[in-house]
Amino acid sequence: MTVSLLGGAVFTPPLGAQEPVTTRTPATPLIAHDPYFSIWSFADTTTEQSTRHWTGTDQPMTGWLRVDGKALRFMGRGGADDAMRQTSRALTPTRTTYEYDGGGVRLTATFFTPALPDDLDVLSRPVTYLSWTVRATDGGRHAVQLYFDAGAQLAVDNDQQSVVWGSSRVGDMTVQHIGTNTQQVLQKVGDNLRIDWGWAQLAVPRQAGTTTATLGERARDILLKTGKMPVADDIAMPRLAHQDRPAMAMLADFGDVGAAADMRRAMLAYDDIDAIEFFKRRMPAYWRRNGMTMADLLLRAEAEEPALRKRGEAFDRDLIADLERVGGRAYAEIAVVAYRQTLAAHKLVADIDGRPLYFSKENFSNGCIATVDITYPTSPFFLLFNPTLLEAQLRPILDYASMPRWRFSFAPHDIGTYPQANGQVYGGGERTEDDQMPVEESGNMLLMIGALAKIRGNADFAAHYWPLLTRWATYLREKGLDPENQLSTDDFAGHLAHNTNLSIKAISALDSYAELARLLGKKDEATQYRTLSRQMAVRWVAMAQDGDHTKLAFDRPGTWSQKYNLVWDKVLGRNVFPKGLLRQEVAFYLKHQQKYGVPLDSRKTYTKLDWITWSATLSDDQSGFEQLIAPVHRYMLETPSRVPLGDWYATIDGAQVGFQARAVVGGVYMKMLATPAVWSKWASRAQRGG
Repeated sequence: MTVSLLGGAVFTPPLGAQEPVTTRTPATPLIAHDPYFSIWSFADTTTEQSTRHWTGTDQPMTGWLRVDGKALRFMGRGGADDAMRQTSRALTPTRTTYEYDGGGVRLTATFFTPALPDDLDVLSRPVTYLSWTVRATDGGRHAVQLYFDAGAQLAVDNDQQSVVWGSSRVGDMTVQHIGTNTQQVLQKVGDNLRIDWGWAQLAVPRQAGTTTATLGERARDILLKTGKMPVADDIAMPRLAHQDRPAMAMLADFGDVGAAADMRRAMLAYDDIDAIEFFKRRMPAYWRRNGMTMADLLLRAEAEEPALRKRGEAFDRDLIADLERVGGRAYAEIAVVAYRQTLAAHKLVADIDGRPLYFSKENFSNGCIATVDITYPTSPFFLLFNPTLLEAQLRPILDYASMPRWRFSFAPHDIGTYPQANGQVYGGGERTEDDQMPVEESGNMLLMIGALAKIRGNADFAAHYWPLLTRWATYLREKGLDPENQLSTDDFAGHLAHNTNLSIKAISALDSYAELARLLGKKDEATQYRTLSRQMAVRWVAMAQDGDHTKLAFDRPGTWSQKYNLVWDKVLGRNVFPKGLLRQEVAFYLKHQQKYGVPLDSRKTYTKLDWITWSATLSDDQSGFEQLIAPVHRYMLETPSRVPLGDWYATIDGAQVGFQARAVVGGVYMKMLATPAVWSKWASRAQRGG
């Protein structure tokens, strides 16, 4: 039985609604941990091109199966002309599984990342489990060897950088590592960058017929012909990453393979030494907080693999079932594809007192770190799976805004450029109000903190920062109803005065502040701001109404926009705005859909994937929600842009407009919050620790 924290009935998922995603997706996550350790397949099959970092730069992992002496490629480019036939690909929240046929043998390759948000120790581990299972399918027996390697490009920003490598014994494992010979830890900041410090690691447990070495391409070609691993590393170091392309390699000799399945396994990991710089203080990954070394981590990860696989399988089944029950199959598939991408755009570190701090990166936007209007659309994911992770994202912003150096009466936009969180860089930074997002970010913070209080049942987190929250509420009281010419989170659309959707955010945020005050026993403030928010909502309706819809801006009749910010009024059960307004908006959106979704507003035909899901969640009935989600699902299946799921795209042709691999796709989990029993079930699971 599940105890609801929000009231209402216990949620029981249907039996059998647990199928993985097998449909086409724009890209497929293979290794998805954080903004630097994030490797994808950008094609339908793994033999069409090299695997890539989410930015699109090659970070090759290659794989071959030697069947009766003939080399058959199953991953990566180059070498022999013969490739295995990929027969299936399946995605779940924690796994990507491929099947291949060739030479009378079937190969199953699995990438398992135990991305379990209710277990921060496990979630923060930069370890993905690789496994390969082979069996004969033609009734015969075959001599089978499997070759796999991971290239030096995993540890460099570009392949003109020089690398070194080595290996060690850790327990019964052979662990290879490779990285730059300069090791400039946390020195580079920016967007389109790869990590060039720390060490990529390939850990191979002792298994029958398994050997390892660091090889260049020439030695690999010889190995694929002979089936014999060189006795020692065959290339001199240091050397540039592109020179003979050194790679950490393993060869697994299965011997004589028949119908019975046989498996070999390894772990691919990354030791980044230090992960984030937070106001000039270097911070380690969360898993390091008690002094654990990479060797310790690999030993523990190896020992816990069987249990973690079982936990991951149970998590996947349960989540897919709930997603399908709440939003239908198309919605479930979008959410599964978004799952690891959301997590991989963050880094979990430990503060000096061991508390978790969680930092986002604005992937292919501007590279900012801990951006408030990235956390805002992503917040439903963390409110659902583990509210502690949302607190860990908000705390750095709140601490920064509490410093004397932040002298404005509104909330900041960010605290730096990834991976250096040393102060806001967006717009006017800490210098001026130019190109800031005052209403946007202040409203975002109050709404997210209010949602935390809703699921926690208390406002303890808010109490620590009450003077700051009061300052922001005061700003919204003065500026929020009819915003000045400001940017909103949709800053690509430019400044807009009298923004009606931004006004909704301010009004709902003031109501959120009122509820926080009530929970803290501040009765006068609670009454004052509750009354104020409702008075403002009445004025909003009168100012925004435009026939069968509401305007984009109060002074622009004949325009419209998605009012996705209304979703908090429904999810939090506040009823500040009339329910008829929500129904009116949904009916209007349904009339204005294009092939791939509802445009963001009447100015352009592009849209945002996260905002469509929020707008769809306004629907009172399942049919309306599914009608609005169906074109988004079609976009996922048909977009010509082969990149990790883009959130900003054209509704006419489904092409990417900008952005990719961003955390904001986690916003699709807003629909799960709209079913109180579902929200309770998953949030209470995190509070129980699994």
